[in-house]
Amino acid sequence: MIFFRHADPRYPFLWETPDQPPARWHDVGEGPVHYLSDTPDGAWAEFLRHEEITDPEDLAGIERTMWAVDIPAPPERRSGLPLAVVTGGPGTYARCRRYARRLRAEGESGFSVEGAALQRGEARGWRVSRGLAPGEDRNGRVVVLFGPRPDLTGWPAATSGRPPAYLPERVHHY
Repeated sequence: MIFFRHADPRYPFLWETPDQPPARWHDVGEGPVHYLSDTPDGAWAEFLRHEEITDPEDLAGIERTMWAVDIPAPPERRSGLPLAVVTGGPGTYARCRRYARRLRAEGESGFSVEGAALQRGEARGWRVSRGLAPGEDRNGRVVVLFGPRPDLTGWPAATSGRPPAYLPERVHHY
């Protein structure tokens, strides 16, 4: 199954060491932990939310690599945390980190969770029907993987990419 991840063009698409900056599902020294979205919009929204970018005019200065990553067997385990926690701001991170820490201790390789960065229904994509038309509403998902993953293959889908202009209004900002 293909998932998407943005990265600074100077670096690979996955972390290899534990010196990764902390985020929702891991704290300092608990990496590597990889976050991959089921849509490019979801991956871009994660970036926009993290960087607190709300104005479409600010998109012009962005240059990121968008990676398409093959995860042959995505984790089937889904987060059991409440939606308000998994989509909340930094104040919910401690609870998310405790949950992920428990899963790692149990030997889980990762899990799937509703994406925090896109508003509900906004992972809809596009269809071609008398021109470009919005697809059906759907919620985005994120796969969280623990540890080094040299088994995964990725392809750069865009090497100097930026989010589409319509996306900032679809982001679930802090």
